[in-house]
Amino acid sequence: MLYPHPPNKKFQSEKHPLETALNGLPGGITWLALILCSFGLIFAPYPLLTAAAVLAFYSALRFTIAVHANILGIAKIKQAKQINWRSYYSAHRYKLAWEDVHHLVIVPNYSEPISLLRQTLSNMALSPEARQMTVVLAMEERETGAEQKAQQLVAEFNALFARVIYTLHPPNIEGELRCKSANQNWGARVARRLLVDELGYDPDYIVVTTMDADTLWHENYFSALTAYFATEDDRYRQMWQAPIRYHANVYEINPLMRIVNAYATAFELAFLSAGWWLSLPMSSYSMSLRLLDASEYWDTDVIADEWHTYIKAFAATKGQVSIQPIFLPFLSQATTGKNFWHACLNRYQQSLRHGWGSKELGFAIATAARTDAPPLNNARLIARISHDILLPSAGWIIVTLGAQLPILLHEPIRQQLFEAPFSSPSYMLLQFAFILFTLCSVVAWWVDVRNRPQRTAPRQWGENVLVLLGFVTLPLMTFVFVALPLFQAQTKLMMGDELMFQVTKKQAYEGDGLSENG
Repeated sequence: MLYPHPPNKKFQSEKHPLETALNGLPGGITWLALILCSFGLIFAPYPLLTAAAVLAFYSALRFTIAVHANILGIAKIKQAKQINWRSYYSAHRYKLAWEDVHHLVIVPNYSEPISLLRQTLSNMALSPEARQMTVVLAMEERETGAEQKAQQLVAEFNALFARVIYTLHPPNIEGELRCKSANQNWGARVARRLLVDELGYDPDYIVVTTMDADTLWHENYFSALTAYFATEDDRYRQMWQAPIRYHANVYEINPLMRIVNAYATAFELAFLSAGWWLSLPMSSYSMSLRLLDASEYWDTDVIADEWHTYIKAFAATKGQVSIQPIFLPFLSQATTGKNFWHACLNRYQQSLRHGWGSKELGFAIATAARTDAPPLNNARLIARISHDILLPSAGWIIVTLGAQLPILLHEPIRQQLFEAPFSSPSYMLLQFAFILFTLCSVVAWWVDVRNRPQRTAPRQWGENVLVLLGFVTLPLMTFVFVALPLFQAQTKLMMGDELMFQVTKKQAYEGDGLSENG
């Protein structure tokens, strides 16, 4: 089925003047850190070294806490996999009948191979709640052959769900970027008109899930989501998030890249499992249709749609929105390429796109300024976003340059460390932070290895060498794939440039389902 026209509602939230003015704030802070490090080398080398040591220790301590939270999360995952969600539902005072909960699943995609989309739909069809799902293949009209591909998928999978429909997002709509957010906005509005206005579904019983085209859900994710949605009092002020694991093609990517992905996986699980951090949505997540309506859907000119949508929900609920973890991990594909160089370029472009999320700091500050939310809630939101945006950019500059420049270029400090290395508390703190970071890196990598899918091909002899090389080159890898693209994105924002959304090419996962080690 094709429903080409969404309801007549505004597509785009009005921008606060403060938001536009603050777009360049992250870039300004990062450049200020670079300038201060340069001046500090000349006028205050000892304070510069001390600042770098303190920030390095904080980063290592944060990593230690994250590794601990990650291990707690692994235990919660094992526990969640044992839950019978129908029994969980029956044991709680449910507000909605199980069968009344309807899942609207948006699959925005562009130029994805049909084999990958077929795999995504086949995986969702494994869910016991598949017959309570409306799946929307949110296609882009500008993609050649998109409608024919969608029609073929509808013919193959419509009988496995309540229904499968497709939408064609028109190109060149004024004010829109070519991005996932604009596509899922269109697809969700079209689907809402079909389900509520034409088929008579109660919007209060609909829970919306948006996902990447390559997301492979745990087979019980939608059962857990149904149970939570039907029993939670705050279902209309919650978003649901499962842990992400970049394991769908883990054995097809270079071992050097696996280490970087392992740390990303560890931190995302840590945020979900540790209550002391404010959780934010990542990649694929769920929310009630009522909350989506109140939030005015996804804006059509943003790259980091997950954080942006959370901030909009924050405003719509006056700061009361929260993330409810569902500890049933989904698999996602890590970037790859036809060779290592091409894979590095793809990963850099993906990180650059993620770096465009630095805009969300200005949006969060502007939202807090105009939202009647508790001050503590506003502060937590701004602190979490600014922390994650500034620590890998401005923080990386302070730690790296602040630690290296005084030691390499300032003769008195170099001479002091050469003659009596243990006489400098700052230097000793740097060494302790390095040791702590290295130990945590090994633990995070080992936990990730233990939870990867079973291999379908034997290990190659060179893999172990590359893994060891990955630990040695980790500082360089984090610079190239984290700090540098983030710095570039923040600089472009500061200069008023625009970044176009680029799709990371994916391929069908060739593993054996969702079975995992450990």
